[in-house]
Amino acid sequence: MAEAGNWSPTAVPQELGDGSPVVVLCDTYTGIVEDQMAASKNSVRHQIQPRNDKKLYSCRDCGYRTSLKYNLSRHMITHTGERPYKCNQCEYSASDKGNLDSHMVRHTGNKPYMCGECGYRAYRKSTLSQHMRTHTGEKPYKCDQCDYSAALKSSLDCHLFKHTDKKPYMCGECGYGTSKKDGLSRHMRIHTGEKPYKCEQCNFSSARKTHLLRHMRTHTGEKPYKCDQCDYSAADKSTLVSHLARHTGKKPYMCEKCGYRAARKSHFSKHMRTHMGEKPYKCDQCGYSSTTKPNLALHIRTHTGEKPFKCDQCDYSAARKSTLDSHLLIHSGEKPYMCGECGYRTRQRNHLKQHLRTHTGEKPYKCDQCDYSAAQKCSLNSHLEKHAVEKTYMCGE
Repeated sequence: MAEAGNWSPTAVPQELGDGSPVVVLCDTYTGIVEDQMAASKNSVRHQIQPRNDKKLYSCRDCGYRTSLKYNLSRHMITHTGERPYKCNQCEYSASDKGNLDSHMVRHTGNKPYMCGECGYRAYRKSTLSQHMRTHTGEKPYKCDQCDYSAALKSSLDCHLFKHTDKKPYMCGECGYGTSKKDGLSRHMRIHTGEKPYKCEQCNFSSARKTHLLRHMRTHTGEKPYKCDQCDYSAADKSTLVSHLARHTGKKPYMCEKCGYRAARKSHFSKHMRTHMGEKPYKCDQCGYSSTTKPNLALHIRTHTGEKPFKCDQCDYSAARKSTLDSHLLIHSGEKPYMCGECGYRTRQRNHLKQHLRTHTGEKPYKCDQCDYSAAQKCSLNSHLEKHAVEKTYMCGE
């Protein structure tokens, strides 16, 4: 038995009137318990609780059960939507005092919990615990229907919906359904146009936090995703995945209509629009439409005159990064694209493609008014002008 001077509690099992065992602390620990009761009622709740696994308290709405009346009271708030804990510095409110305490830290900027591996800091101890699993690889939440496991319980909950095909969160505007509440919140921004995530260095804003983080790398130059087979690095994971396909040659997405193959599903989806004729991205200043959002963004610059890509060796600027890259080769004198047939070299990849047609005889540009075909689009355009002249001097009789 520990001495009182060590402040070690001694537990004596006793029984309540209903026969349920509890733990009662003896006199040597009474002083500490009284101090703790004054500091926090919650701490006493956690010390004096049933030792068995009986869950006596049940929710009438959903069947949730717990051994503590306090836990049931907290649970009932999820049904009522009540948020009794209010922030005195903003409009935030919470259903749980612990959540409010975590929120208050955001006003002070203090993140007391730090990862010893990488320096990551968090407002909450539970958030740090979750982060540590990225280092340990621990995935304690197991699916009982397959081999899936997750580091977060919320991830497992979402996964379980795949077995039931249940999508409880539905959009009232278009009927879109999802298994994740935050997924519905992100989707609703499509309808509202809300873009709450703002870049502090330019006018960029986004509906998703991940998109803002990816954008910020254009300012910092950070490329955290590294190729393990060469020196290549990328700002986002999907770009690295596409790069890795160059090493393996694997292109799992194939078009059944023309045999086109892609390493990325997003590239395959864009390609399929060329068959369907779908151009969902519309310019609000003219009739232009595009199969991809980036192409629309490039087009918009023809209206605004914006040329954000600047040459650091002269006054040249461009609307496209690829155009600037080609320009920089003028300064370096480099011509990286070479013909394997005759040794011809050029600064631009499309110029090499045009040159190769002199060897293959390919003439992909067809005239719709005669049998003429050309290796270059500009040649076809010149030919079409001849038809236009012929029509001008045509006899009406």
